[in-house]
Amino acid sequence: MNEADLPHGWAVTVSGRVSGVHEAGDIFNDAPFTDRERLLMDNALTDATRATKVRFNVYIGDLGEDSSAGVDALFPSTPEAARSVLIAVDPNTSSVEVRSGRDVAERANDRVCQLGATAATSSFRQGELIDGLVSAVRVMAAAIGRV
Repeated sequence: MNEADLPHGWAVTVSGRVSGVHEAGDIFNDAPFTDRERLLMDNALTDATRATKVRFNVYIGDLGEDSSAGVDALFPSTPEAARSVLIAVDPNTSSVEVRSGRDVAERANDRVCQLGATAATSSFRQGELIDGLVSAVRVMAAAIGRV
């Protein structure tokens, strides 16, 4: 696909995916995910949060040139950051970053975060973003355990 043929605000990412922006004030008719995908993600987040009492958050978007620094800057502004886990994905750079808050860092430790990232990347390689995120949430919740 040639970028010159795309509408204003659209671009071809490094991975070859076509990405577009929504102008403020415009009506947004095309959701980036299907109803089924949104329902799967919502159910996974809700189930994991209820089972572990750890808030699970997902971010999909640009993390900047240094994805690690980008997610470090983003994490404090996420809901209930101190008692949460954030799985952040930058589709432009194919990076996955996972962070846990200080109140849950012992349960959602580096090993658990790595398990989540590994679970996600397997599906991402097959082009399945939501499936990868759902897998990451489920694996992490299982590793954290019930309360």
